[in-house]
Amino acid sequence: MKNIFDNMANFEDIQDQFDDFEQAIPLMSEEEEKELTQSEVPDELPILPLKNTVLFPGVVVPITVGRDRSLKLVKEAYESDKTIGVVSQKDEEDEDPDEQDLYQVGTVAQILKLIKMPDGSKSIVIQGKTTFKIEEFLQKDPYFKATVEPFRQDMDIEGVELDASIRSVKETAQKIVNLSPNIPSEASVAINNINSPNFLLNFISSNLNVSTSDKQEVLEIRKFSERMKRVMEFLNKELQVLNLSEEIRTKVKSDIDEQQRDFYLRQQMKAIQEALGEDGEQQEIASLRKRAKEKNLPEEAQETVEKELKRLERTPNSSPNHGVIHNYIEWILDLPWEKYSDDNLDLENAQEVLDDDHYGLDKVKKRIVEYLAVLKLKKNMKAPILCFYGPPGVGKTSLGKSIARALNRKFERFSLGGIHDEAEIRGHRRTYIGALPGRILRSMKKAGTGNPVIMLDEIDKVGSDYRGDPTSALLEVLDPEQNDSFADNYLELEYDLSNVLFIATANSLDTIPAPLRDRMEIINISGYTLQEKTQIAKEHLMPKQIEENGLTEDQIEIKDEAIEQIIEKYTRESGVRSLEREIGSVCRGVAAKIAKGEEGKHTVEADDLQEYLGKRKYFSEVAERTKVPGVATGLAWTPYGGDILFIEASVSKGSGKLHITGQLGDVMKESAMLAMSYLKAHSDELNIPEEAFKYWDLHIHVPKGAVPKDGPSAGVSIFSAVASIFTQRKVKGTLAMTGEITLRGLVLPVGGIKEKVLAAKRAGIEKVLLPKKNEKDVAEIEEDVLGDLKVEYLERMDPLLDIVLEKEQVRDPAERFKVSETHKNKTSENSESSDSTEETIVMD
Repeated sequence: MKNIFDNMANFEDIQDQFDDFEQAIPLMSEEEEKELTQSEVPDELPILPLKNTVLFPGVVVPITVGRDRSLKLVKEAYESDKTIGVVSQKDEEDEDPDEQDLYQVGTVAQILKLIKMPDGSKSIVIQGKTTFKIEEFLQKDPYFKATVEPFRQDMDIEGVELDASIRSVKETAQKIVNLSPNIPSEASVAINNINSPNFLLNFISSNLNVSTSDKQEVLEIRKFSERMKRVMEFLNKELQVLNLSEEIRTKVKSDIDEQQRDFYLRQQMKAIQEALGEDGEQQEIASLRKRAKEKNLPEEAQETVEKELKRLERTPNSSPNHGVIHNYIEWILDLPWEKYSDDNLDLENAQEVLDDDHYGLDKVKKRIVEYLAVLKLKKNMKAPILCFYGPPGVGKTSLGKSIARALNRKFERFSLGGIHDEAEIRGHRRTYIGALPGRILRSMKKAGTGNPVIMLDEIDKVGSDYRGDPTSALLEVLDPEQNDSFADNYLELEYDLSNVLFIATANSLDTIPAPLRDRMEIINISGYTLQEKTQIAKEHLMPKQIEENGLTEDQIEIKDEAIEQIIEKYTRESGVRSLEREIGSVCRGVAAKIAKGEEGKHTVEADDLQEYLGKRKYFSEVAERTKVPGVATGLAWTPYGGDILFIEASVSKGSGKLHITGQLGDVMKESAMLAMSYLKAHSDELNIPEEAFKYWDLHIHVPKGAVPKDGPSAGVSIFSAVASIFTQRKVKGTLAMTGEITLRGLVLPVGGIKEKVLAAKRAGIEKVLLPKKNEKDVAEIEEDVLGDLKVEYLERMDPLLDIVLEKEQVRDPAERFKVSETHKNKTSENSESSDSTEETIVMD
């Protein structure tokens, strides 16, 4: 019930127009109500359509009459017996309804008063008597007139059940009256004083806060019990809405009261601070303004700070925007504008620092010293963008720290691995809650100077998705020609990064976009040799691990032979991370002995390693793997350094198909096809019978099938393995090879020579075969690294087999590839019946 006495407002407007206003709310007894509702229904009635209400028996309502047709009806009825039929129309917006637009059930009404209004319309006060149903419309003009029949409503409950029902309706209605602020308290008294069950239900139904169609539904229900059930449904729904509204109203009032209380307390605190001369907010703004004047800000930044300070003064302390403005000003003031650390341009000192921190890496050290030399001469040289590229564990990150120490600059590092959001580089817009500048400016703030060394670690592992492409955002950061005006989304000011020395690190260049790679100077840091690892272990790793494990140099000594054994038998890597872990294990073993009471100096010999590290982890399996024909040793490059790669080939009776397994990429598949084609073309020279290619299937496999492999450097190895199985000559066990082959028999150059040579040394290879055009790459490798490793170069594939294969044959090829006539006939039949488009390569 939205307003159980909503109609009282209308009565108040016309109260002065008639004397007997008490008739407006009749509180009739059961007898009076029964007499009224059981009154006779005329056979014919003038029909008055109502737009937005339903008249119930016994209920008095005021009606404003404005339509011409209705005015004529009211005038004639008021001058005669004052009895009319009232029905509701289905569409409230319809100004000229037809017979089909009206409901069939309505209420006989008595016109109590007729009042002429100033605007020419008329208002009538009518009271419902009994219900009727329209049988047939007799006329439409000048007003509706129809034949009707009584529509009696039955009382189907009595006694205790009736009393309980009436009490339930009254209690629910009174709760609604008490909760609704728009219903006068008189309504509760009126409801309590209604004794007639039918009139109570009609009175409440008339004032329900429901649609006209719902009220009409109640009017058309004949049985009292069903009507009462439907009305209770409407009342309970309205009661739930009012209860919820009251809860919301109470909560909102409580929130407003809390805000008013906080505001009052703040005003009091502000007044007390002013009285004591301690206005905190004003003091804070004054402090920020003082910092801005003392800081040597660019003109644009100075104007922005002053503008934001004025905004801050106008913004209440309780406003959420106050904190946003304050944080923004502080970020501008915290950044190092025009503040630089003094570079140490002593080249000898720089060389000494680099040599102290890192053994080897001469090419990288040379480049840093060159940069310092130019900076010393030119004074204002823009910092280059360096990218250290190499396998894990070779000291790329620690080298950046050494460069910063040599230059006397601050060092900051953050990892780009796994970053997908462009905002991590450029920052978020200030419109976002919790917005911050990107990692670049955060590193600048942390460094406190405008020329730090910032290391962008793992730049090859940056991702991209729907949140943006961080590598694209790095294009501006890592471009010396435009990073003097870097734009961060949060700062919205140009910031100069041209004096920052950016150093990136990467394990692989393949995943770095070409535009970004083009902006950096790539410096390749290859894996360490045995000698370099030994020196690094003695000079850096051992002192660090001795200290970390609570020992002193007087308590432990690891012999050089033991270190070399750790490198060769317990690690297999390009860097020194695993080596450091193994040395740490040895130190912990010694620490355990000392903790148990074994005092004195502990010397670790090569023979003692099994006690501390267990049995050796790595063996040289080259000679064992190449004891049979069809196995060749190749050299491969990976992002983690060089490695040896075994190529295995075997044959079985078939129809000349080529099977390839081991997760090989397209390039390696092509190398296999090239090797096969070249071998077929030179089969006569190699004494290979024709049946070997026609009646035997070749299977090429590269072990570690779960690891994808691709690249052109395995061409020579694949050719050697295939030639070995067809010529029945074993590949020499202490020889490894790399190079790309062509159909004309050329051997083309490949990359990663130093890594591959180091891998061959680690695996115990005595001789490597390289393309002739890679001779320049070998010249860059130190002689002590090569040691006794022999290097031989190839321009063509012709002399390859005499170098690679043993002279003796395990078996005569003519005998090995001999097949029966039955197999030949079967193969021929299968060949004739097979589709001509059948693939010759099968991927198992």
